[in-house]
Amino acid sequence: MSEEIRAEMVANVWKVVAKAGDQVSEGDTLVILESMKMEIPVIAESDGILGELAVNEGDVVQEGDLIATIE
Repeated sequence: MSEEIRAEMVANVWKVVAKAGDQVSEGDTLVILESMKMEIPVIAESDGILGELAVNEGDVVQEGDLIATIE
């Protein structure tokens, strides 16, 4: 069963830290978003393999947009 990680706010994707296929642990930073000059890390909420990474640096995400899945 895969876990979906979704954006909690409108933001720019400032930096992509992980890539699809990476082994991730709970608490690892996957992506760093930027909103109103603040950096907001998007973290893995469980251990697993990063399945899909649905964003690229420079993208704009809306609240609820898919960022990544963890298998």
